Amino acid sequence: MKYDFKLAEKSLEKEFDRINDIRDFNQRKVLEAFFDNKVAPEHFYTVSGYGHDDLGREVLDKTFAQVFRAEKALVRIHFASGTHTLACALFGNLRAGDKLISVAGTPYDTMLEVIGTAGDEETKRASLIGNGVLYDEVPLLNGTDIDFNALEEMIDKATTMVLIQRSKGYSTRKSLSIETIEKICKTVKSKNPQCICFVDNCYGEFVDTKEPLEVGADLMAGSLIKNAGGGIVEAGGYIAGKELYVERSANRLTAPGVGSEGGAMFNQHRLIFQGLFMAPSIVSEAVKGAVLAAKVFEDIGFDTYPKYHEKRTDIIQNIIFGNPEHLEQFCRTIQSLSPVNGYVTPIPENIPGYEDKVIMAGGTFIEGSTIELSADGPMREPYVAYMQGGLNYAHVKICLEKMVKNL
Repeated sequence: MKYDFKLAEKSLEKEFDRINDIRDFNQRKVLEAFFDNKVAPEHFYTVSGYGHDDLGREVLDKTFAQVFRAEKALVRIHFASGTHTLACALFGNLRAGDKLISVAGTPYDTMLEVIGTAGDEETKRASLIGNGVLYDEVPLLNGTDIDFNALEEMIDKATTMVLIQRSKGYSTRKSLSIETIEKICKTVKSKNPQCICFVDNCYGEFVDTKEPLEVGADLMAGSLIKNAGGGIVEAGGYIAGKELYVERSANRLTAPGVGSEGGAMFNQHRLIFQGLFMAPSIVSEAVKGAVLAAKVFEDIGFDTYPKYHEKRTDIIQNIIFGNPEHLEQFCRTIQSLSPVNGYVTPIPENIPGYEDKVIMAGGTFIEGSTIELSADGPMREPYVAYMQGGLNYAHVKICLEKMVKNL
C-alpha cells in the first residue's frame, strides 16, 4: 500500500503547532522550578545507609512540587512501578471502614488486585478490600463517558476518597481531560468537601498546560518510567499534592516515623532532575507520533481514538483492529523496529495482573518504559492496540511507514 506521509504531515501542521505551544509552556514552567530551587551540582550527590539529611532528595521533592503546583511531593526510586506508587497513596490514606469510589468505571487491570476485586485468595487478603476498605464504582455512561448524575448520587459523607484514572487503560472509554477532572472534583467537593480527590496521572504529565492539582485534585501520582522521567530515569515514581496526604503515602512506602525523611537514593538524583527537565520535549515528541498514527490509520480505514484532530490528555493512541491477526502484526512491527530486542517476535501471553492474554511490544532501553515507543493490547474484543511513547517523532514515523507497507 502506498501512502503519502509528507502530505499527511502537512495536514497536521495546526495540530503540531498546538503541541509545540504546550511543550514551550511546560518547558518554561520546569525551568522556572529549577531556577527557584537553586538546583546545583551538589544536589546530584547522595547519602548512604538510612538516607538521612539528603539535600539532593529534598530539593528534588521541592522542584517536583513546584512543577505540579503541590504543597509537597515525594519522588523516589523505591517505587517499583506506577501501580506500586498508586498503592502507596491508597493504602497510606485509607483505613478499615473508609470508602473508596472509582469515578470512571472499572480501573486499569493491575489496580484490580490492589483494590481486591481480582486476584487469588492471598492477593485479595492483602488488598484494600481485604484490609476492610469499602469500594464501589460509578459505571460509565454509554461505556465511554463519566456519569455525573450517578457520581453526584453516590458521593456522600461516608466517601473518603475518589479514584480518578486520567488515562483510559485497557478500555475504549475516553481518557479524562483536565476540564473533565476539574468537573469531577467540583462535583465531589460539592457533596463532601472532605473527600480526597486522587488522580492516577500516569501517561498524562505535560500533555496539557495544567496538571490535576491545579483544577481541584488533592493528590496525584505517576511513574518515572513514563512521562515525568523524560525517558532516562531507570525506576521510581512520584506522589504530589497536599502535604498531609503525601506524608501519609510516604509512611506507607517506608514506615511510620520514617516517612519522607529516609531512603538512600543510590546516586539517581541527577538522572531524575535531568529526566524532569527533558520531559516536556520528550512528551511532545510522543504526542506528535500519536497524532500521526491516528491520521495514518484513519486514512487507511481503521477506527482510532483519539482522532488526530482532537485535543489530547495522555500519550496513548488506540487503534481498533477488530481481529487478533492485525493486532499481533501491529505489535510485531513495532518490536521489529525497536532499538533493543528488535529481533524478538512478541506473542500473546498470560501476564500477572491481567485477566486476558496480552501481546506486548517494546524494545526499550529501560524495561517497561512506556514513554519509549511501545504497543500492547489484551487479546479480547475489539482487539485494540494501545500505542504509547516515542523518544523521538522520527522513530514513530519509521514504524508507521513499515506498518502501512505490511498492511
